[in-house]
Amino acid sequence: MDAARPLTILYFAWLRERVGTAEETVQRPADIRTVAGLIGWLRQRSPGHDAAFENARVIRCAVNGEFADAAAALGDGDEIAFFPPVTGG
Repeated sequence: MDAARPLTILYFAWLRERVGTAEETVQRPADIRTVAGLIGWLRQRSPGHDAAFENARVIRCAVNGEFADAAAALGDGDEIAFFPPVTGG
């Protein structure tokens, strides 16, 4: 059986500062199937990750370039971007 392709995770603005990197590649556990599950798993990776996702409700997400909510399904090799709310003017 082939190994699942890793996820690429991108962090922007203050999320990047708290996590300590702009991008990481992770092999997600098989039981992590949604954005919400991924956030919960990421929070356990380090104190920086935990701080970044402390108030996950305000964080926006995109999966493969498309806005996604916490219930969005994840697939092998997906690119997930996390960023703070964007204000417009």
